[in-house]
Amino acid sequence: MPNSELWAATLSLLLIHEETGCRHSALNAARLLDHLCDLEIDDETRRLCERASQRLGNQENRHACAA
Repeated sequence: MPNSELWAATLSLLLIHEETGCRHSALNAARLLDHLCDLEIDDETRRLCERASQRLGNQENRHACAA
């Protein structure tokens, strides 16, 4: 089972992406979601992580990253 710090880091990157449009944060969140999928998690959570990762990876570059 993934530790809470990994989940928190993933959610933090998702929020940064949502709030700022930072593409770099989206790609890093997608990478962490992919990593979470490789760990021991239930099937439903794995499917949600896979969907979120795919969506983040397929988004067009709508905003410039301020970071």
